[in-house]
Amino acid sequence: MEQDMTQGKPLSIILKFTLPLLVGNIFQQFYNMADTIIVGRFVGANALAAVGSTGTVMFLIIGFAQGITAGFTILTSQRYGAKDEKAVRASVANGILLSVLVTILITVVGLSTMKPLLLLMNTPEDIFADAYTYSMLICSGVVACIFYNLFSSLLRAIGNSKVPLFFLVFSACLNVVLDLLLILCFHMGVAGAAIATNISQGVSAVLCLIYIYKNVPVLCPERTQWRLSASDTAYQMRMGIPMALQFSITASGAMVMQAAINLFGSVAVAAFTAASKVQNLVTQGMMSMGQTMASYGGQNYGKGDYHRLEKGVRSALLISVIYSLLAAAAVGLFLRPLLSLFFSGDIDMASLMPWAKTYIYMCAVFYIPLSTIFIFRNIMQGCGYSFLPMMGGVAELFARMITALIAMKLVSFPIACFCDPAAWVGAALFTGFSWLSVKKKLRASLLPEDTSSSSEAK
Repeated sequence: MEQDMTQGKPLSIILKFTLPLLVGNIFQQFYNMADTIIVGRFVGANALAAVGSTGTVMFLIIGFAQGITAGFTILTSQRYGAKDEKAVRASVANGILLSVLVTILITVVGLSTMKPLLLLMNTPEDIFADAYTYSMLICSGVVACIFYNLFSSLLRAIGNSKVPLFFLVFSACLNVVLDLLLILCFHMGVAGAAIATNISQGVSAVLCLIYIYKNVPVLCPERTQWRLSASDTAYQMRMGIPMALQFSITASGAMVMQAAINLFGSVAVAAFTAASKVQNLVTQGMMSMGQTMASYGGQNYGKGDYHRLEKGVRSALLISVIYSLLAAAAVGLFLRPLLSLFFSGDIDMASLMPWAKTYIYMCAVFYIPLSTIFIFRNIMQGCGYSFLPMMGGVAELFARMITALIAMKLVSFPIACFCDPAAWVGAALFTGFSWLSVKKKLRASLLPEDTSSSSEAK
């Protein structure tokens, strides 16, 4: 089920690859939504606020894990595009060994810094204990997250976006069953939700590994390749660390935003948590497009096809603009019924809706610039440019931090909600101009005859 993304019409190839990713990412959100919906309906609004208040901390840790493993697989994608199967296997072995080391590092750092982080974020006292329990358990199971993301990224690197979807759908359903079992039958509260998430992601990782071992020989390293290569390690770390830092930088800004939101109490936090889950769901198409462009960029850069890279970006932008408009319309039409999923019937929805509407309506206006970030960032990363996408995260961080500090100074919830749109606009401008710069470099390196022709003309 591998897909050669160096052949065929870019628009159809991108759509065909993105659709399974979109379905998979939606089910990935159901992992998180199942926790929050079941916790909110069967444990209470305070428990929901506790889970929600840890969201940015979890994104900091899990985002770092996702970023670094995605970076490890860029080399695999480029070598697959260049048709060098032996080198593909070597990159897989090196990426797995590096991921083991990263797992140990993230787990130790996460567990040792969790309490100070929650205190720093102004986590309300009435939800602090549950927030701490949930975040510590999720952090303890980060190994499942890292290896699911690594194996699914490896499959996507060779053009296979369908198999990770199958396993993810199964695991998302398993997560719901385990949530209900541990929360309703064993009365484990937020701890049950965290344990269910860890087990479900672990199942996803194991299923991906079994499939690769039995069906994808190009991703199965030979016995002699199980060692760290200096050159592969250097390249994978050069790609992985900036991508991980990019996620972490974004999460750091989101933590400042969460600190601003937390000032308005547990009702505001619960409403913001539910609204942000809805938003995460409807914007998954943008993230899916970014994942597609990383694989598309890696394979076509490996082949050395500049014109196909350029056409792919244009096709992705067209698709994403249309999707952004549809996503904005969806949240406008279905916000209230979607929010009601998170709360039991005895919760006063009228008290929650003003907080939720302020946040999500403001964000929906800026979905188009948000969608462009994923395209420009991931196409550059797929082509081996990791520094500029990371600096796009820095632009996002500063925009979000400045807005959050103003919101805390003025004690303004609308300004706190504007943190996300401000960050998106800043990052979209930076990554857009960065892509124009990278395009010139790619043209010069992949089409040297054009450069020489221009020089002769002068």
